[in-house]
Amino acid sequence: MKKLAFTLMMIAGFTSCESDDDSVDIPFEGDTEEYTLNEMSDSGITGTVIFTENEDGSATVAFDLEGTEDGELYPTHIHYDNAADGGEIAIPLEPIDGTTGISITEVSALEDGTDISYEELIEFDGYINVHKSAEDLETIVAQTDIGENVLTGESVTYDLNEVDVPGVSGSALFEERANGETLVTLMLDGAEEGNMYPAHIHAGSVEEAPGEIVITFNPVNGTTGMSMTNIVMTDGSEEEEEEVITYEELLTYDGYINVHASADDLETLVAQGNMGANANE
Repeated sequence: MKKLAFTLMMIAGFTSCESDDDSVDIPFEGDTEEYTLNEMSDSGITGTVIFTENEDGSATVAFDLEGTEDGELYPTHIHYDNAADGGEIAIPLEPIDGTTGISITEVSALEDGTDISYEELIEFDGYINVHKSAEDLETIVAQTDIGENVLTGESVTYDLNEVDVPGVSGSALFEERANGETLVTLMLDGAEEGNMYPAHIHAGSVEEAPGEIVITFNPVNGTTGMSMTNIVMTDGSEEEEEEVITYEELLTYDGYINVHASADDLETLVAQGNMGANANE
């Protein structure tokens, strides 16, 4: 962080000057917001990104990464929506210099030309991707949610117990976002590499099963043993429309989680657990 702090100070020109009447010009010191970039794709790359308010209301976006390779350039963008759902590029940023791990971009507009201020940016519905190279944009080496998608630190974990397939069990982590939505991370131990495991929240409890599907998760990837899903609304049905459901509502929801063997074998359950109001049953 020292190298980035020094660079920002040099760019901002934080110097005070005395005028002829001995008055002192006080440099503008805007607000800042810092996010932690998480390693992706076993890249070994982590770090921070700092949003700083400029005097004209725009923002300076500065990265300070560790684990980057000398001589490499890492394309970087702010995207719409959250990292779990994915979204189009909203703002291209200056690529990160692998030798220094630093990139600094002045941001005052979206890619489509729409003006955006610092205040709007720190409330933005978005996330950041750092890519391996211009030739390999598919590989994400570091990532973080920003703005309204940041996690508040509130979370709850539910056990997913072994059912029909010996040796497979796991957990479901529910995390609150600043906007009240929920990031759900499913983790399976003993998953089969290459397989995809459909998973859902059902109405009722394990003891009362079967219950109707209320929310569909992204399937668990057997290779990584993980699935991440952003929860905003229920699925809806022929009888009921989709409804907004918040993190707080999920904590008290009358439901349970099923993880199935495959899309072709939904009858076989590999893991299952109560959640919400039924968590202690």
